[in-house]
Amino acid sequence: MEYMSKEGYDKLVAELRQMELVELPQVREAIAEARDKGDLSENFEYHAAKREQGRLLGRIRFKQRVLANARVIDTSKLTSDCVQLLSRVEMTNLANNSRMTYTIVSPHEANLREGKISINSPIGQALLKKHAGDTVQVHVPAGLLNLRIENIEL
Repeated sequence: MEYMSKEGYDKLVAELRQMELVELPQVREAIAEARDKGDLSENFEYHAAKREQGRLLGRIRFKQRVLANARVIDTSKLTSDCVQLLSRVEMTNLANNSRMTYTIVSPHEANLREGKISINSPIGQALLKKHAGDTVQVHVPAGLLNLRIENIEL
């Protein structure tokens, strides 16, 4: 079971619809056009379109499985006393006193540019169930980070 925000769920549904209703018909049309050009054994366009169809069908099945196991979190039942899924955490890197703010989200919603990190990431795991004022050590690929949690919001 995958817990996610309503926003993340809606985004996955929209992506799935786009793939099923727009991209898949385009690929099928490309296959039909390439098939009409003759000999399939040496037809690069046909083989490329078939590969694209296989890739697209795989992505569709993956999104369908994710959505089948998805559960939307009721944000009204969440509290901001400790870090949990959908918490917005402001923290300070104690090595250089730089501040950063991240929202803890499901792996399917993670996007570092938007300040959303996965609950399964090293930082997400280290912050889980911690409180404001706590200091945590995080083992990341670049080494060891010492972070102090300044504020937790929803």
